[in-house]
Amino acid sequence: MGYAPPMSERCRSTRRTVLAGLAGAAAMASPASAGSTLLGYAAPEAASDGGFGLAPPLACTPGTRSQTAGPFYTPATPRRADLREPGEAGEPLVFEGLLLTPDCRPVPGAVIDIWHSDGRGRYDNRGFRYRGHQFADAAGAFRFLTIRPGRYTGRTPHIHVKVQGEGTRPLTTQVYFPDLGEANARDSIFRDDLLLRLDRTAAGAWRGRFDFVLRPA
Repeated sequence: MGYAPPMSERCRSTRRTVLAGLAGAAAMASPASAGSTLLGYAAPEAASDGGFGLAPPLACTPGTRSQTAGPFYTPATPRRADLREPGEAGEPLVFEGLLLTPDCRPVPGAVIDIWHSDGRGRYDNRGFRYRGHQFADAAGAFRFLTIRPGRYTGRTPHIHVKVQGEGTRPLTTQVYFPDLGEANARDSIFRDDLLLRLDRTAAGAWRGRFDFVLRPA
């Protein structure tokens, strides 16, 4: 029969385990530490309040599905929220959402890096057209102003995303548009759990929301 520690020692051990778990969870939901690097970007010291007013979901998945980055990823994009290009064709899109833990707590200061094709389905592989990153605000929210990407051979329109928070694994994935059923069905990479929630803003632009759930590191 194995050794059973005294009750007082077992209580202390249990308390240490609980405290360690709480500390880990708090670290995951805290803004990035000063001087830390997320996806190669220097994280800000504190996350500000963006005032986006996005209500959190009632439940979260264990983690958002990952997908291939594909051949067109470019690192070290500009930090910006407005990716629109003057004179470019394309339907205006507000792309927004929350960066969350599996128990639906925000991950303030997490970085989100996105890229997509232009309205004709072409990627800019020399510059940074329709490429950019930003850091989630104190509520874990982000918002990009861009356009709906066009389709190209073999793929339905989509937005590429890389996300990482302090204490989370890097996530690389893609999100899709729910009003393109036939094109989505023909795309072998498409998955319906990566669909945006799509509607219109008061000004008539498209608005697509997706909440990314980040797994702990």
